[in-house]
Amino acid sequence: MNAPNSALQIGFLLDRRYHWLRGEMDTTKEPALIALARVLNGHGVPWTIIGGIAAQMHLEEPRTTLDIAVAILSQSDLPIAALQAAGFRHGATHAHSDNWTGPGDVPVQFSADLLWRAAISRASQVVLGDATLPVLAPADLLRAKLVAARDPSRRRSKRLRDVADALALVEQMPILIEELSEDERAWLDGL
Repeated sequence: MNAPNSALQIGFLLDRRYHWLRGEMDTTKEPALIALARVLNGHGVPWTIIGGIAAQMHLEEPRTTLDIAVAILSQSDLPIAALQAAGFRHGATHAHSDNWTGPGDVPVQFSADLLWRAAISRASQVVLGDATLPVLAPADLLRAKLVAARDPSRRRSKRLRDVADALALVEQMPILIEELSEDERAWLDGL
């Protein structure tokens, strides 16, 4: 597996390539991610990176993601004024997320789902520039990917990506299968 910071840097290079291929500005999520970490850490908010960036950091195969997905304990934990002062803009609130746009027009999604409560405390810490990022542990990422993959309200394309991420995690770290319930293992075996 790549070192976590190395995986982030590869992701940032993929960001640049994605935008370049679309004829857009040379941009990455890095400045928004650092700004986000500074604000949340500075206000003592319990949080962790989830979703595509967490997958980037735990999977050997390089990948990119367009947004920054963050788990928090409660939407009321968000330091709204500090986020706005750092260049973040609130977008919309949905059933499962509070959506913002960060510096560089990077989408940021905050989720306060109960699934994240214990996972936030188990996150590993990764240093990026002068910021520390808590990142979802592999077992928690696997469980989250399985929950997302089995959610019929999500788009099929997203569910299939979650299935692929879950399978890749288990292939890369077979020990993770021991972290799953019997139902979760049976579902994976049925794929």
